[in-house]
Amino acid sequence: MNQQSLSFVSHIDSYVYQALQGVTGSMVAVQTTKGTVTGRLNSVMPDHIVVESGGSPFYIRTQQIVWVIPRG
Repeated sequence: MNQQSLSFVSHIDSYVYQALQGVTGSMVAVQTTKGTVTGRLNSVMPDHIVVESGGSPFYIRTQQIVWVIPRG
């Protein structure tokens, strides 16, 4: 009998995590590997962020972020 196990590895970019925490509640533009999301940065978790855009929450994995620009 073969037994397979799943191994999950989590990578947390602590610099990005801390920098994003500093702009929580602000308007941001987030470039991801799939496109850009602009809106209010509602929360920052070690593995994802939540940006509210057009009244909808967008859950973006930290690993998919290319750059973030805080907006005034």
